Amino acid sequence: MGFESSNYRAEAGLHKDAPVIWLHFPNEARLVSELRAQVRPLWSTSKRCWYIADHPAHRRLFELPVPLIGKDVLVRIQPINQAELSRMEELLTLKAYSANTLRTYLLEFAQLLYLLGPIPAYSLTPERLRSYCLYCIRTLHLNENHMHSRINALKFYYEQVLGREKFFFEIPRPQKPYLLPKVLSNQEISRLFQATENLKHRVLLKLCYGMGLRVSEVVHLKITDIDGARRQVLLEAAKGKKDRYVNLPESILTELREYYQQYKPKYYLFEGQYGEPYSTRSAQSVFKQAMRRANINKRLGIHGLRHSYATHLLEYGTDISLIQKLLGHKDIRTTLTYTHVAGSSLQKVRSPLDRINEHP
Repeated sequence: MGFESSNYRAEAGLHKDAPVIWLHFPNEARLVSELRAQVRPLWSTSKRCWYIADHPAHRRLFELPVPLIGKDVLVRIQPINQAELSRMEELLTLKAYSANTLRTYLLEFAQLLYLLGPIPAYSLTPERLRSYCLYCIRTLHLNENHMHSRINALKFYYEQVLGREKFFFEIPRPQKPYLLPKVLSNQEISRLFQATENLKHRVLLKLCYGMGLRVSEVVHLKITDIDGARRQVLLEAAKGKKDRYVNLPESILTELREYYQQYKPKYYLFEGQYGEPYSTRSAQSVFKQAMRRANINKRLGIHGLRHSYATHLLEYGTDISLIQKLLGHKDIRTTLTYTHVAGSSLQKVRSPLDRINEHP
């Protein structure tokens, strides 16, 4: 590893609600230099201690136990609970849950099954599950969003697979933090496109922003979904398995035709090397590279283009119910979040501080 781990004492903990590994060692310039060269630690002024992100590679480096996550857990589940995992998978499949939801639910449920060992999952009481949820929060330091995901998986098993209604009634959910969507300004959007010289990448980013698409929606666009004459695009079986139409920006038609003639996609509008849909990871990478080239330092992913689309529509005076339909939101409350971001009305409000000198 390049330095003696015996010189350092590592301890898992939290810093600003994020899981970290605190590093304790003698205050020697050589040790600090070695540490910086290997793991690039950060300094906490409040704790007066160095720390690094808590992930498996860092845990192995400092000989901390690595919690089993993901597929590693599945092969370590006792046979009695393997059967329960199979029952859950069958019902998720019969109910036609999406592949992402199926994978998430199974992996979250598997965390509990691994800890249970030979104890059958169906034998647990609400009190035992309550204790398990406390363990996830206090020991595993799962954040609010992760806890909601884990509880959803457990709720599905106990209430739908086992048919125990309101089994989770007495187990409270942690309150999710209310986070506002991060957006780019009109000027930043323009700079982003100008900095993207690759035609395929530029068209992809323009469609994400110009139609307010999720990244999964843009990479699964088919050529037959685009109706250039009507200036509309059909999104088939989008989130929630709902079809919807969105408006195709007129300003992109020339570039879109140029892209089609140059790349000649066969089925999907944006195809990978072997004709499969362009991966969401590649689309995210395209966005990150464009952000760097445009010298935009905001911390957001490609989904920020969808947030920017909705916010800018609101600032242009578009009715909120129309924005809801264009975004494919089931609940208007989701769309109303953008009213807290749009600046057209809020920016007109003057602070009382600015009025003091007007009325001495």
